[in-house]
Amino acid sequence: MASIARLPMPIQETYEWQYQGACRGTDPETFFSPDAERGPRRRAREAAAKALCAVCPVVQECLNHALTVREPYGVWGGLNINERDQLLRKTG
Repeated sequence: MASIARLPMPIQETYEWQYQGACRGTDPETFFSPDAERGPRRRAREAAAKALCAVCPVVQECLNHALTVREPYGVWGGLNINERDQLLRKTG
């Protein structure tokens, strides 16, 4: 679970970027996998999520949020948890 200590202050301006997301109104299951999902099915779901991220006007804000709070699940800002972890390790 994401650490709530790293979450930004609960004020509207902090989260306003989410209203502009290409994912708004999309089924969350596109971005978050069921527990038993593996292999080709998981790759296909993540590819669909990343395709939405690729055309999203707030993809950088989304990724910044995920990296800051260390979102432990799902596709955020066009990256899955493993890709975000690699990016965090690389940037120290």
